[in-house]
Amino acid sequence: MNCNYYNIEPNWKKDRRRALCYNGAGVKNILLLHHPRLPRALSTAQDWAEQLASLGAHTKIFSAWEDDAITRAAATSDLAITLGGDGTLLRAARLCAPHRVAVLGVKMGRVGFLSEINPTQFDARAIVAGSYWIEERAMLQAAWTRGAAPMENFQALNDVVVGRGKLARVIRLATYVDDDFLTTFVADGAIVATATGSTAYVFAAGGPILAPEVKDLVLVPIAPYLNQIRSLVLPKGSRVRFRLETDHAAILTIDGQVDVELQNGDQVTVQASEQSARFARFQPRTYFYGTLIARLRERNDGEI
Repeated sequence: MNCNYYNIEPNWKKDRRRALCYNGAGVKNILLLHHPRLPRALSTAQDWAEQLASLGAHTKIFSAWEDDAITRAAATSDLAITLGGDGTLLRAARLCAPHRVAVLGVKMGRVGFLSEINPTQFDARAIVAGSYWIEERAMLQAAWTRGAAPMENFQALNDVVVGRGKLARVIRLATYVDDDFLTTFVADGAIVATATGSTAYVFAAGGPILAPEVKDLVLVPIAPYLNQIRSLVLPKGSRVRFRLETDHAAILTIDGQVDVELQNGDQVTVQASEQSARFARFQPRTYFYGTLIARLRERNDGEI
């Protein structure tokens, strides 16, 4: 029984399934994904694996950078626990989304805006009991084309960015929304983000913060030159297309982790993904508003 699905059922079924989870019938197969450059993350994962195993759970430990192994293991997993920062959680969420596996983020890195708990808050019994709720967040899909040829497709949780390369020179992005021409940004680049990404690069670029449950997209140019559009919120079904005009290198970046070099004339189309990221939460469902200012204050205090 996979308790991660009770939140989408009628109330009476939710209550029954939640009760079954608390009786220990729920979370059996757990992935522990550690940041490979944080030695204490691996040792902590090994310790937690022993605790979870003592309660009847089956665990597997991987470096968070072992994409292929994680993808295979996720197919038979109930939950993934990440030990690192937001980057570790982002990577895991993308890999687990196709299998609808929830991710519990444990903050051991510098950035923990998406993380749910600190290491001292780890509770093996609560995890095996499935005593958490599932928060679903929208994702993006991006299609990169060159001429008439499709090049590659990507999934993103935070954002898709088309930006300038190494040279500090603007690029031109002819921008279309649902195939209607919007404008040509003369800028360092442009961002299309989810609500999750609105607290990351979008926020740094002067865009709005959206609540996690919002399914809209945010379009924000990066340091635009003589352009009146500073940000634009688009409904979930919208499709944004960029056509690159440049005489030097430009870069397509996915969640700040995957990048490819673009050429003049390349196009990138971004829209809502059919997949969604699933986070395991122990905090109240209104947690976002209570923690928003505190998390932003952490960043300002240099804790990233």
